[in-house]
Amino acid sequence: MTELKSGTWVVIADGEKALFLENTMDAEDPYLVVRRIDEQENPADHAQGTDRPGRMADNGMGQRSALDDTDWHQLAKMRFADDLADTLFKLVHKGRIERLVIAAAPRILGEVRQKLHSEVSNIVVGEIDKTLTNHPIDEIEKIVAGHLKAA
Repeated sequence: MTELKSGTWVVIADGEKALFLENTMDAEDPYLVVRRIDEQENPADHAQGTDRPGRMADNGMGQRSALDDTDWHQLAKMRFADDLADTLFKLVHKGRIERLVIAAAPRILGEVRQKLHSEVSNIVVGEIDKTLTNHPIDEIEKIVAGHLKAA
């Protein structure tokens, strides 16, 4: 059974925002304190892409097919996940984080998990595939503590 012990950091991410929280109390009465907030401005895809989708010549005379347009919004979310993995590595490598819980939207969690350095992966004590960035901190405390006890 894993607990939300004192000193455990909880990172809440959704692809545009990451909250770095630290539990300053014990597992029975967790109290998460915000240590850092990383945000990226990520407008909707239509606001980022200005070009029409490309076209490619087909095998027939005068035939052309449209290519898929790049989803700039989703691409920015994946880049944010890469940046988050880098930030976590720096914090862990400096000795600031010794126990870590990551809570993120499922797609972002998967992307971050793939990018984590082994030094970070070794200290992860829990993962929650849920978007919690818009929850109040007292609810996050309950959700994370409950998830770790159930795991």
